[in-house]
Amino acid sequence: MKWEPLLAAAGAAQRHAHCPYSGFAVGAAFETESGEIFVGANVENRSYGVTICAERSAVAAAVSAGHRRFRAVVIVTPSTPPGPPCGLCRETMTEFCDPDLPILLANPQGERRMFSLGELFPEPFRLPEGETSGG
Repeated sequence: MKWEPLLAAAGAAQRHAHCPYSGFAVGAAFETESGEIFVGANVENRSYGVTICAERSAVAAAVSAGHRRFRAVVIVTPSTPPGPPCGLCRETMTEFCDPDLPILLANPQGERRMFSLGELFPEPFRLPEGETSGG
């Protein structure tokens, strides 16, 4: 896996984060099965529940462009060690990603941590066989 293009894309997205309330800028880059890269940055709002995380922003951009499957993810956070995605983002990723999806967590200081989605989120919500959400 060539991580450098994803690291660069996630780092560039992080610089566009709108995080005046937390000061915690996050950038994410998702590589689709076809090799395209989609990025997202966290976008905070004074009504905090309206905030969207970088990971969900990137997934939404990819899905809006017709992509449903991913082969790698990079998430750049300012923390030491690099921080993992929140629970909402992990749940969102399980909708479109296999449990063995490699997720590289990084920070601008060069620290890196590698996980699979299944390691970060071993028990995602699943509808019972044959049921739909009705949405």
